[in-house]
Formats: sequence, C-alpha cells, structure tokens
Amino acid sequence: MRRSEQRRAAVWGLYQSDLLGRPLQEVLPGDTHEFTRVLAGLVQDHRPELDGLIATHASGWSLDRIAPLERAILRVALAELLYPDEVPGERAIPAEGAIDEAVQTAKEFCGADAPAFVNGVLAAVLRDVRENASI
Repeated sequence: MRRSEQRRAAVWGLYQSDLLGRPLQEVLPGDTHEFTRVLAGLVQDHRPELDGLIATHASGWSLDRIAPLERAILRVALAELLYPDEVPGERAIPAEGAIDEAVQTAKEFCGADAPAFVNGVLAAVLRDVRENASI
C-alpha cells in the first residue's frame, strides 16, 4: 500500500472516530498498516495542539465550523509537518509534500472550496513555524 493511501486511511479513521464519537482503536481495522496506525495515533496524542493551530490559522472559521473530514485532513498533514521524526519510515515527507497530499485528498473527497482552504491553513502554519523555528 502506498504512503498516500495509508495517509488517507489515517484520515478516514480519524474522521470516523470524530464523527461517531468512538475510540480510534475501534474504527481502525485490525489489519491496519503500522504507518497508518502510528500517524493516526500521533494526531490523537497531539490533537489539542493541532486543533489550536487550525483554529489560529483558519481565519474567520471556528474549529466547529470546519467540516469533520477537512479537520481530519488538516490534522494528519499537521502531524506529519510538525512531528516528522515520530512517523515511521526511511525518511520523513517534506513539509510541502504533506501539504500537497492534504490538498489532493481534499480535492478527491471534499467540496470545491476545501482544497484552497486546506492549502491556506497549512501554508499559514508552515510559514509561522518556519519564522519561529527551523524545519
């Protein structure tokens, strides 16, 4: 399974967990790839911080107004962008690659405005992180 498919599996698991109010372990199938499981767990572990960044950089949008699938896409991309060393693999995805993956997922599964919104939020976070620390 390609990494982009594994990222999307993490997005779907987080989306289902959020939407149904069920623990992540209940919505991820037993044969879920390690990369997917670790990435989704990373999001869960850092969710308050990730949600704070989303709320700060989603100008004019409260977290509750953002569609659950778009929140899951943003959370996964931010987890890879902010914690690349905690995601399994030979090498971390570049920050721009994480943003591109998120935008492509939004194009495929969300409404027409979602890709630009996802790109805008993630680019703003990346810009902020790069100005305040080095990644």
